[in-house]
Formats: sequence, C-alpha cells, structure tokens
Amino acid sequence: MRKCLSSLAAVGVLSVSLFAQKPAWQPAPGHLSLNLWPHGAPGAVTNSAAEVDTTTAKDHLIAGKPVIRLGNVSTPSLTVYAPKQKNTGAAIVVFPGGGYHILAMDLEGTEVCDWLNSAGITCVLVKYRVPDSGPYPKSPAALQDAQRALGIVRSHAAEWHIDPTRIGALGFSAGAHLSAALSTHFEQRLYDPIDEADRVSCRPDFAVIVYPGYLALSEQNFAPNAEIHVTSQTPPSFMVQAEDDPVHVENSTVYFLALKSAKVPAEMHLYANGGHGYGLRRTELPVTSWPRLVETWLQTIQVVSARTQSPTH
Repeated sequence: MRKCLSSLAAVGVLSVSLFAQKPAWQPAPGHLSLNLWPHGAPGAVTNSAAEVDTTTAKDHLIAGKPVIRLGNVSTPSLTVYAPKQKNTGAAIVVFPGGGYHILAMDLEGTEVCDWLNSAGITCVLVKYRVPDSGPYPKSPAALQDAQRALGIVRSHAAEWHIDPTRIGALGFSAGAHLSAALSTHFEQRLYDPIDEADRVSCRPDFAVIVYPGYLALSEQNFAPNAEIHVTSQTPPSFMVQAEDDPVHVENSTVYFLALKSAKVPAEMHLYANGGHGYGLRRTELPVTSWPRLVETWLQTIQVVSARTQSPTH
C-alpha cells in the first residue's frame, strides 16, 4: 500500500536529487499566513535541504495539468482563504496528500480552497512537515502540526469570522489519514502547550476523508489500523474512494464500519473507477463529482444551509 500511496510523491522525491529544484511554494498575495510554531516545531532537527517544488516535466499530469509537489517542508504553516462573497461561518482545515513525502499543494490544496470559498466556507490550508513525518506513531510531526493548526483556527475564530463549533478537517490520501488521526487523537496534545491555541479543543467538528491510506493494513489482510481508534466522540465523517484505487478501497470501508460500530454519523461513496490522486479536477469519471456530494452532506449535518450551496462542481 505504501508504494501505491506514494505515487504522487515517489518521482517528486527522486527529482530533488536528479533535477533542477524550483522555488518553494508561496500562497498568492492577500491571504493571511502564519507559522504554526512561533519558536520552531517540536523535535525539529536541522534540515539543510531547502523547501522546493520537486515537480519536473516528466511527472504525471492530472486532468492534463501538472501538480505542485512540495518537498522538504520543515517550517509548517497555515494560510487562511476567506470567502470573498457570502460567508457561512463554517471553516475547513485542509491537509494535502503525498504519501507523507511531499504535499500536492495545488491539486489538493489551493484548488480545494477555491471550491470551498465558492461555497461560502473559509479554507485553512496547512503546510505540514514532510518528508517521512508519518503516519503516526511512526512520527508525531504531522499530527502535531494538525493538532496545532486546528487549535489556532479555533482560537482565532472570532477574528477570522468563523463559528468555532463548525470547523472541519478535509484531507486527501496521506492527508486523509491525517484527518482521521486528528479525529481520533484530540484529547491530548502530542507536544507541550505553547499558548491559548493549545488550550482550546483541537477536535474537528466534522471530517471529509478523500481516497485515504493507512486506515486499513494491507500487510495484515486489511485489518483496521489500531492507532486510529474510533469512539463515540469521533466527529461525523464523509468518505469517498474508487474501488480500483491502488491504495485499496478497504481504507474507506474499514473506517466506515468502525464509525458505524461507534454510532458516529458517517456517509460513504464508492465508485467503480477513478484510481487515486485526482483531487477535484474534473474528468469524464463520475468520481470527480464528489465535491457536490460533500456540499450536500454538509447541509445534511447542518454545517451549511441549502441556500449557500455552490453553483459549481
């Protein structure tokens, strides 16, 4: 599973040493960005490699377009994308995927924020530490960043025009695992508290899990990952995946059954075809219409009202 999950990441990681490096990703002007850790990330080690977009001309295109594959992230941050028109008050913290090796910052990041903003939802894009920062407990780094990011958003809710009871998490692939890990590891921080952001809850109010990995262990006949311990306090969750996903659709089905067993509201959509790593770029495959399903689900769980639904996707 890990080999497949790194499909976006593998060539990108290799290209760091084989090809010319590009400048690090930066958000477009006009968006608030904050480093997650004011005095450096916990357990951080000196990283001589510069943060770079590892994408090359030889990398696979998604829906005919390249993907930013950001590597060597040692200074994690968040960027706030506020809706320009109507604001529903809901917010979603977004975790791009990339096998915990790189971050697909546009495919599973900025493009997601454009969609969420169109639906009146504040998007908070997290640039968490990679490579090899997860899955937890292999390393606590990515989950530390996720806990810290959710706490920062909730502590700034009034300032950022967000309802602190309607803050969700959305992740893709490894980022989907990270969203599930955050949904099941929120009672105790994995680091020493720093400020007020670490004294508020880091539990997401809901979670969107898109083509996840690491939730079912292929080497153990797809047994549930014991580190993702679902309880009645796990937030309502939405899952979408394709049956032909090389990362294995059991990652969604196992997690769904765990949620069901714990009586946590859950919705799951499985498609025959789609593969892995499509983000929300539209193709001829029905699976790429999943954003509309998420919007409908957010109405179902009363995060947004029906009249705020986006006209796109």
